Amino acid sequence: MAKYRFEQIAINCKEKVKADDIDTSTYIGLEHLDPGCLHVSRWGSTVPIKGDKIVMHEGDVLFGKRNAYLRRAAIAPHDGAFSAHGMIFRPREAVVDKDFFPLFIASDYFFDTAIRISVGSLSPTVNWSDLKNQEFELPDLDTQRKLAKVLWSLNDTKEAYKKLIAATDEVVKSQFIEMFGRTETVTSNLSAWPSYEIRELYDVKSSKRIYAKELTTSGIPFLKVGDVLERINTGESHPTVFISEQKYCELKESGLPKAGDILVTSRGTIGKCYILADDDAFYFQDGMISWLKAKCDCRLLPEFTAALFAEEGFLKTLDEVTNKTTVTYISLDKLAGLKVICPPEEKQREYLDFLRQSDKSKFAIQCCSNLNLSRCSEISNPIVRDGLLHLLTILQK
Repeated sequence: MAKYRFEQIAINCKEKVKADDIDTSTYIGLEHLDPGCLHVSRWGSTVPIKGDKIVMHEGDVLFGKRNAYLRRAAIAPHDGAFSAHGMIFRPREAVVDKDFFPLFIASDYFFDTAIRISVGSLSPTVNWSDLKNQEFELPDLDTQRKLAKVLWSLNDTKEAYKKLIAATDEVVKSQFIEMFGRTETVTSNLSAWPSYEIRELYDVKSSKRIYAKELTTSGIPFLKVGDVLERINTGESHPTVFISEQKYCELKESGLPKAGDILVTSRGTIGKCYILADDDAFYFQDGMISWLKAKCDCRLLPEFTAALFAEEGFLKTLDEVTNKTTVTYISLDKLAGLKVICPPEEKQREYLDFLRQSDKSKFAIQCCSNLNLSRCSEISNPIVRDGLLHLLTILQK
C-alpha cells in the first residue's frame, strides 16, 4: 500500500461564516457528534451563536479537533455551519474513494495519530499544520471501493443493533415509570415517594484548583470531562495529563473522593454519573466535574442516584436549570438544589436488579454487533480479503 501525507488525502475546508448569517436550527457543534458514530442524529442551537463558524456542505466529514481522544467524526447531514473547534474534510478523489474516506477518518488508525499530535494540556487540540504532514497508508482506489462496500454493510448492521439497544432503553424507561412514576411530579409535590434536595442527601462540592504548571506527563491521572465519560462508557480511560504523587498526597489533607462517591459531569456534557470503585486513584478538574459525597443519613444507593440522573424526567429538570451560554454548565448550587425521589431501599434494589438484567441484554446485543475478523478469511477475492483484514484491524473499535 502506498503512503500519503494527509494533505494529499484530504482538503481542509476553511470557508467561514459570520454568526449573524448562521441558521441556528441547522447548526452542528461538537456536542452533536457522538463518539464512534458517523451519523449525526441531532443539531441546532437554542442560544445565540457567537463567533465565526465553518461552512459545511452535505456529505462533508466533520472532525472534532479539540479533545480528539473523544473520537468524534461524522458525515454532515445537510448544508450549514459547523463549530470552529472542529475541522471539515473533503476527499481528494484521485487518492481516496469518497465512500471509503469517512470510514478512514473515523478509524482508530487516523484518531491514534490525531491524539498523538494534539497540543495543550486542558483541551488538547489538533493543528492542521501538524496534521497535514502525517503519513498514512492507503490501498489502491479499486480496493478502497470494495472495502467501503463491505465496511458500510457492516456499519449498517451495527446501526440495526443500535436500534435494538435503543429499544431496550425504552423498556427500562417504562419500568421506571411503572415503579416510581414520572420524576417531573417531584417539583410539583405530586410524587408518591418522599423527595429531597440533593444537598440534603449529599455534600455537593468540587475539587481543588490544579494549575497548568502542576500538571505532569506521568503520575496520578488527572481526569477531565472526556476521561470521566470514557470511564462511564468503557470502564477505563486514557488520560493525557497527570499530577505528581507528591501533589496527590497533599490533596489527601483536604479530602479525596472515595469508593461510592459520585462524580457528575457539569460542563459541556451535563449530568453523566461515575461511581468510584475501591481501586480508583485519580484527581479531577474543578468547575467541570461535581462531586457528590453521601451524608451519613443518605437514603439513596449510589447506583440508584446515578439511575435517577439518567431518567428522562430528571434530565428535563436538569436541562431547565442548566446555564446555556457559549458552553453549557450547571453550578454546584443549582445541582445541589435539584429534587430527587427517595423510595425504600428494597424498591431501589428491585429496580437496580432490573437495570442490571437490561444491561446484560444490551451487552449481549453489543457482542453480536462486533465485527468478526475470523469470517473475513472466507472472502474469496484475495485482494479484498487481505485488504479487509488489514483495514479492520485499524478501523474496528
